[in-house]
Amino acid sequence: MNFEGKKILITGATGGIGNNLVKRFIELKAKVCATGTNSEKLELLKKKYNSVLTKKFSLSEHKKIEEFIEEVDKDLGGLDVLVNNAGVNQDNISLRLSEQDWKKVIDINLTSTFLMSKYSIKKMIKQKKRGKVINITSVVGHTGNFGQSNYSASKAGIIGFSKSLALEYAKKQININCISPGFIKTDMTEKIDQKFRDLIISKIPSGDLGTPEDVSNCAVFLASDMSNYITGETLHVNGGMYMS
Repeated sequence: MNFEGKKILITGATGGIGNNLVKRFIELKAKVCATGTNSEKLELLKKKYNSVLTKKFSLSEHKKIEEFIEEVDKDLGGLDVLVNNAGVNQDNISLRLSEQDWKKVIDINLTSTFLMSKYSIKKMIKQKKRGKVINITSVVGHTGNFGQSNYSASKAGIIGFSKSLALEYAKKQININCISPGFIKTDMTEKIDQKFRDLIISKIPSGDLGTPEDVSNCAVFLASDMSNYITGETLHVNGGMYMS
């Protein structure tokens, strides 16, 4: 698990999972570019991990994504692994969900994953060596969730997109896989009302929420040479939650 010399781009790097992804790959001596929209949190990442390259960028700016990938590729000296971790939610029951809120979640979660993958894969192919794309989805992309029709649709879309992409680029030695977290201990889940939190935990066979480390460990495996014969798959990190 030595990533020395590997160039890795991580989106959504300032959240709970994203922050841990940066930490793990830095510990394994990878050259990491961390991107997000929160300048203060990016600055904290830089102070914590001196070697990390940080870039403020909004994935909603679709027309600038190709230019952004060009810049990252140049600054890192190549691109071996892309981790599409960024995502947003705009929750409401479907009858109250506006078209604008639907589009916002689909555009950032799904369309941005398509564009980031597209332009990153172009760079990986030019390098003529194996590349990895890891897309962070969600258990609700498999089960659906009350009040999250847009979010669930975006995450389910990423899974189908990844399977198609894996077929298209397998012969180019580009592996595309997903990680589907269940309920993970982050700042967001810490704010959940205790009664609702207890209800969630009661539905998890393992009896507890997962940790960002649980997700990062899977990402490390999928980014490593140990997973070279795995593509088009989804690793479920959910403590055994039922999936239809």
